[in-house]
Amino acid sequence: MKISACIIATLLFTISFSSFAAAKKSDLTCKTQAITESKKLLAFYRDNDDRAEVDKDVTALAKMQNPENKSQYYDVLQTWGYIYKGKYRMRFIFLNDCTLMGEEILEYANP
Repeated sequence: MKISACIIATLLFTISFSSFAAAKKSDLTCKTQAITESKKLLAFYRDNDDRAEVDKDVTALAKMQNPENKSQYYDVLQTWGYIYKGKYRMRFIFLNDCTLMGEEILEYANP
């Protein structure tokens, strides 16, 4: 009895983690738009502070499923911005044709 329960638990464990491994990675086709939008977002968020800088490195994250159309996926791109000693993570959600669908900004701080 214990052996069959252990086998079932192991199978469920491997099936659940294999689904995470199958996550599709976003394309970097909208990289230039992500950099442009990150400059705009950081300027808006910090009232056009002239010390704002945006990193040119863009990271492709896992694709995100459209909640309205389950067969459609969005590309999620991440970049970083800096103002003086502040560090900001920005993520942008793009449709396949580089239409901006969403954005988020998070300040990294240790208060």
